[in-house]
Amino acid sequence: MNFPVLIRTYDAPELCESEILRYAGCKSADESTLSLLHECLNELNGKLCYKVCFMKLPCTVDGDTADLSAFKVRSKALARNLSKCKNVILFAATVGVHLDRLIARYGHIAPSKALLMQAIGAERIEALCDIFCEDIKNEEHCVLRPRFSPGYGDLALDVQKDIFALLECHKRIGVALNKSLLMSPSKSVTAFIGIRSTEE
Repeated sequence: MNFPVLIRTYDAPELCESEILRYAGCKSADESTLSLLHECLNELNGKLCYKVCFMKLPCTVDGDTADLSAFKVRSKALARNLSKCKNVILFAATVGVHLDRLIARYGHIAPSKALLMQAIGAERIEALCDIFCEDIKNEEHCVLRPRFSPGYGDLALDVQKDIFALLECHKRIGVALNKSLLMSPSKSVTAFIGIRSTEE
């Protein structure tokens, strides 16, 4: 059975500076840190992309195995997360490669700037995932389980191979998977989101 891969492109989600600073490990920010943060944000203005590709799959759970029709995943943690879900959204999201290039450049000449770029990337990809999940919740009129990514709990990173093959992430949104199962661009996410009826 074939399941369609859908693609969405978003405008930049609302930015949260306090969340960026949290990712950067700043409990409080002085003027110079805020100034550097704003400099980084200005440099990134209009340079990031916000893309998601995804697929809705049927889901049945038997013991430690989640059967998604397209493939099966053995993980006690994922099976528990998807318990009572009849469907799952499998998705990949990215904010593009531009951040990686800047992080690499500033890693050699301005480590503090590289750190803030890393933190901005973490906040941006999470904001993208949040807005995508909110869209799915509204469209499906459902309750969503927390998104669950490979590498979390006992969900093996090897599952990335199945996800990338099914979603064709490189073709659809420009995200590649290397031999170490790391994604490029690095500010990318893959995850399962269980869908449960609001009546349950």
